[in-house]
Amino acid sequence: MTNHNRLVIGIDCSTTACKAIAWNKEGKAVAEGRAQYPLLQPQASWYEQDATQWWYSTCNAIKQLLSQIDTKQIEAVCITHQRETFVAVDSEGKPVRNAIVWMDKRSRQQVSYLTQKIGTEKINQITGKPNSMTPSLPKIIWLTQHEPETITRTHKFLDVHGYLVYHLTKNFRTSLASADPMGVIDMQANTWASDLLTIGLQKGQFADLVQPGLIIGYINESAAAATGLPSGLPVIAGAGDGQCAGLGANAIGNKRAYLNLGTAIASGIISSDYLVNPAFRTMYAPVPKSYFLETLLQGGVFTINWFIEKFAHDLRNSNLNLTPEEILETAAAKLPPGADGLMLVPYWNQVMNPYWDASASGITIGWTGTHGREHLYRAILEGIAFEQRLVGDAVMAAMDQKFSEYVVMGGGAQSNLWCQIIADITGVPAVRSTTTEATCLGAGILAAVAVGWYPDINVAAESMTSTGLRFTPNSQTQAIYEKLYTEVYKPLFPTLQSLVQRLTDLTQV
Repeated sequence: MTNHNRLVIGIDCSTTACKAIAWNKEGKAVAEGRAQYPLLQPQASWYEQDATQWWYSTCNAIKQLLSQIDTKQIEAVCITHQRETFVAVDSEGKPVRNAIVWMDKRSRQQVSYLTQKIGTEKINQITGKPNSMTPSLPKIIWLTQHEPETITRTHKFLDVHGYLVYHLTKNFRTSLASADPMGVIDMQANTWASDLLTIGLQKGQFADLVQPGLIIGYINESAAAATGLPSGLPVIAGAGDGQCAGLGANAIGNKRAYLNLGTAIASGIISSDYLVNPAFRTMYAPVPKSYFLETLLQGGVFTINWFIEKFAHDLRNSNLNLTPEEILETAAAKLPPGADGLMLVPYWNQVMNPYWDASASGITIGWTGTHGREHLYRAILEGIAFEQRLVGDAVMAAMDQKFSEYVVMGGGAQSNLWCQIIADITGVPAVRSTTTEATCLGAGILAAVAVGWYPDINVAAESMTSTGLRFTPNSQTQAIYEKLYTEVYKPLFPTLQSLVQRLTDLTQV
């Protein structure tokens, strides 16, 4: 078979859908399939999924893909996925209850319990992640305290990658770079953290761990019948969606950082050193002996979508043949830096790094009667960029080096205005990734190296990725934003934090 015909499949099982994309050696998408699944909300702030839908959607997406190509072209598959989400399964891999999704907020008391039992600093040092409701561990503790019958029936706690690997190979295995967001891994020992399992859990309740990029198993006959993939096809250990997005953007060297402008805003840079800091989370990179120092703002494009739904939905009926975002961007682009005195702190979904405050909420200051919705739209774009400056500066200080550029991806990266604002506020050039599926491509790159297309990850990433338009900071605009950031934005939340916490205490149900 010629190189031109050889393909690998990257599978991305995200929060709302499964995508399967076949990649060739040049990193071009040759075929794809998609299947959605619902997000369940049994109570306010609880988020769950039926894990069997992950498998059914994966099968459907793969079948769609294979209908477009010759199955003999496929040499391997690799999975990336929504992180922190987990499911409890029995000895046959069947869910004993719904999966609990990463955004679930039921475990506030369990976070406090972990602080008392183990200590915030120790948890951060072991797992690379500050103690919060995002990792799986406090939610697993919630199950032990509120659903002991679930624990009795549980054979394994599996991340999404581990669940799909079991159904593909019948092995209870997962990747280190898939399991580490669960917050139960000793990052320096590369194994499940014994010090964290003293709270009534055991290593045997979790999957066996495999380094990302290695063969984790082979498609068995039942999986072949369900997906159409050939029996015996290698399955390559993958990584979480954030790490794979960084790989798919080729942000793995030359001081490049990735910046995913999606529903949440994720950014990160690779480090050969294990660094721990409340300003970021430390994840395994899908590169040997490396880590990603990652920041996350949970209210990214989510906040823009909220604004349009609540305050600009009428623009969907515009006769201009433009989307609401395009109309608002055109108007916002005519405004000066600083949105005529309107400033926004984008904590619409609380705040993780650097404050780790579950009581945080969004702040908008500076309102006058001259402001319209184009001002608030620009303030959202600027507020998220100011927040990126805040966390990016902290990462650069911890590493003692400057970012050379942000490789931007995700739906928000299509906005020229937003990319320029980010460059002007952070002082870091932004270059647009040319793939709209960097996460899935990252999984494809891992598979390509595993089957010998390239000698290592770095060569593969360089060969299979590319970038497009570059946005460089404008010195005059940057000077304006510098004052707004240092004199107003940076001290704004710390000044109001205690009042915001009190507001939450007085009003939360």
